[in-house]
Formats: sequence, structure tokens, C-alpha cells
Amino acid sequence: MPTVTHFVKRKSQQLAFYVRGFLQKKIAYSELDLFFWDTMEEWAQVKSGKQQPYERTEQVFWHVLHQVHYWPKNTLQEDLVLREELEICLNFLEGEEQYPLPLDCIGIRP
Repeated sequence: MPTVTHFVKRKSQQLAFYVRGFLQKKIAYSELDLFFWDTMEEWAQVKSGKQQPYERTEQVFWHVLHQVHYWPKNTLQEDLVLREELEICLNFLEGEEQYPLPLDCIGIRP
């Protein structure tokens, strides 16, 4: 049975891959959207640790996932402020030890 920590660690790297690919126009928006829904389906299978405090990576993970689902395709591609925020968050997800926690990128569990 996957735990929250294991789930977030595994899915964070995938999320970074899909979002970067989309922002670089290497992955279609439909694939990013499918990744979102697959992630939500997998999250429903996680039973262990949902009452535990959030880890830093998890907060950023949920924030990024929310952003890519909330904003329409064109906004994600064209809004430079949003793109910069996503880039900061993706850098954190990919190398948590090297980047400080982005304080304005704190998400919550669905």
C-alpha cells in the first residue's frame, strides 16, 4: 500500500516532466490533463499517511498540480508570471535539497 510520502516522491518527478514538456511545447496539453486525472485516480488509492503533517515537497506538488488543472492551456503557455512561478516550483520538486521552499507555492491535499 503506497504512503503519501512515497506517492508524492514518485509523482513529483513525473509532474515536473509533464509540466516542463508542456511548457516547452514537447507534450500536448491533452497528455498533461490525462496525467492530472491519472494522478487523482492514483491518489484515491493512497490510504496511509493522509492524516500526517505535510512535507515541503508535498505542499509544492499539490500547488503545481492545482495550477496546471486550474489555468487554461493558453494561460499556462502565455502568462510569464505563472510560468516563472511554475519554473521555481519545478526546480524545487526536482532538486529539493538545492532550492528553498517557494513560500507562495503551498498546496493542500484534495
